[in-house]
Amino acid sequence: MEHFYRHVVKHRHVIIAIFLVLAAVSFWARSKVNVDYDMNDYLPASSASTIALDTMQSEFSTAIPNCRVMLRHVDEQTVLTYKKKIAAVDGVTAVTWLDDRLPNDTIPLEFLSSHITAPYYKNGNALLTVTLNSKKRIAAVSAIRKIVGSRGALTGSAVSTAIATTSTVKEIRIITLVAITVTLLILTLTTTSWIEPFVVLFGLGVAIMLNAGSNLMFGTISFVTNAAGNILQLAVSLDYSVFLIHRFEECQQHGAKTAEEAMIEALTKSTGSILSSGLTTVIGFLALVLMRFRIGPDMGLALAKGVGISLITVFLFMPGVILLVHPLLEKTTHRSLLPDFTRFGRFVSKITVPAVVVFAILVIPAYVMSTQNSYYFGSSHIFSAGTTYGDDTAAIQKVFGKTDTYVLMVPKGDEAKERALAKAVGKLDHVTSVTDMTTMVGPAVPTEMLPEKLTSQLESKHYRRMVVAVRANYEGTQTFNLVKRIRKTAETYYPGKWLLAGEGVSTYDMMDTVTADMQKVNFVAIAAVFVVLLITMRSFLLPALLVLTIETAIWINFSIPHLTGTPIFYIAYLIISSIQLGATVDYAIYLTGRYKENRTSFVCGKKHAVVKTVSECLPSVLTSGTVLALVGLILGAVSSHGVLKEIGHFLGIGTVLSLIMVLTVLPGLLYLADRFVVRKPKDPDSAQSV
Repeated sequence: MEHFYRHVVKHRHVIIAIFLVLAAVSFWARSKVNVDYDMNDYLPASSASTIALDTMQSEFSTAIPNCRVMLRHVDEQTVLTYKKKIAAVDGVTAVTWLDDRLPNDTIPLEFLSSHITAPYYKNGNALLTVTLNSKKRIAAVSAIRKIVGSRGALTGSAVSTAIATTSTVKEIRIITLVAITVTLLILTLTTTSWIEPFVVLFGLGVAIMLNAGSNLMFGTISFVTNAAGNILQLAVSLDYSVFLIHRFEECQQHGAKTAEEAMIEALTKSTGSILSSGLTTVIGFLALVLMRFRIGPDMGLALAKGVGISLITVFLFMPGVILLVHPLLEKTTHRSLLPDFTRFGRFVSKITVPAVVVFAILVIPAYVMSTQNSYYFGSSHIFSAGTTYGDDTAAIQKVFGKTDTYVLMVPKGDEAKERALAKAVGKLDHVTSVTDMTTMVGPAVPTEMLPEKLTSQLESKHYRRMVVAVRANYEGTQTFNLVKRIRKTAETYYPGKWLLAGEGVSTYDMMDTVTADMQKVNFVAIAAVFVVLLITMRSFLLPALLVLTIETAIWINFSIPHLTGTPIFYIAYLIISSIQLGATVDYAIYLTGRYKENRTSFVCGKKHAVVKTVSECLPSVLTSGTVLALVGLILGAVSSHGVLKEIGHFLGIGTVLSLIMVLTVLPGLLYLADRFVVRKPKDPDSAQSV
């Protein structure tokens, strides 16, 4: 490696120029990366609802209704006026109301029974069902809001996706700005040069820009990756540049003849530790690739690539940058702004046994409670009360209840069987109506008499479709049971030939997919990190202690929602389980390495080693951990998107818990297992006091 690094140092100016050019190209490329905010798009291509949606898109010109508009205090003529205006909006492919179920445009509501009018008109409020083109939904939703004004309320998957798209773009800018400011402040407090924080952030900025631009290779990335990817890369890669700068300064102080020689020595000595730290983080992220729910692979690949690019940047780009500015680093040196942590180290050494006892008591209950949470699987709870979408949804549900629309497609050609299926589905609990070709006319009336505008929505070259209106939420036990009953009923009449689509149907498949991912992703993440530690540490016990320490922090993190009775997004749970392990196990590795070094390189007893290790590690661990925790908490505080908010919240709390476990419990575990951790013939504790 030394020979390679000599070339890096020798050609540093060329390397800097190449990186800056690539960063400029990446700055342009990142604007060309598409971002997908629709969670349903990440279902596996083989899922039943995805196949149904793809088939429907190829067979029919109109999709499933994905927006509901409530108009307050209107009469029937006013409703028709609004309906006409909404139908004229670019991106609106269909608008339906009560008049579409009647034989003519005259709507004498007073002569209609309540069971017919209730889904459409109640207490002076009208509910229109709208279908929006997914490529034009943002502009369409905005236009509809302008039309209905304060009189209207909008809900539906197209509305939530449109809001998520516009709001997240604005919030990312705020989150990034605050995260950079916080990182700069923390680095200023924890480094010993006024200019060092800016050097570190410059290197990180180049790495982040390269990663963001190279996402163009994916074409489209998820909203989770777009919102959280950059700041997560910043937080988990922060240590690499800091460690290299400090190693460079140490090599200068210990007799290196020139700055170039000091840098070569620093690179050679730090490669192993930086690579092992980066590798465990990459593996934690890559575990997400095994998820069938494709947001996992999307985020896992982007984050793993980001850490890889950060490592390349540290080993190739940063040496030249550090050598370029090292005179300024020396001139702006200041005393440490952090206090001496020896007293905290002594405190930890006194609570080693009690800390391990508390840890042992918490492990099993924390694990059990972390598996007993209630979950949200779809997008129906992304925006809570207090947001425009959340309040609109609550207002509509208060008047018309919880409603959804499914589409059941069956092969055309057997009207008797189709009629029987429609009747059977209509009898199911929570199904309010079934509209298809056979229900629009009686058995004695030929379907050819129906207008082409209507038949084109219900019949294609190969299929007929039934529009099934249900009184159910987009997800939940009731909804999932209803989906299963409709599928079972369809299977009875059309074995293996039916297709069912809808928001609730997609959410059911999402639930089925992500729950199947849980055990696989968690097991692979833990096993992979364990194997890497096993190879690098050449010990079975140490990897077990380190992984158990971080996993317990993860279990405690996810026990809190269970104790408070708060449902959580399952996708957030899966993502954080891998990220918290990959990102914070580095702290445990660093502390363990220092403990072994203090026990073997110095005449240092167990208790003294705990004091020395904790006091030495605390500044570095706090730097990285505080940045990661605050970045997570900032994401949770600023984002209005429920999934992003939870990812940030759990990342912030989880990082704090990992820090507590590493700084208080792990030293006790190392102390108690010392004879197996450190191969040392004699313990000098009796000869040396703390």
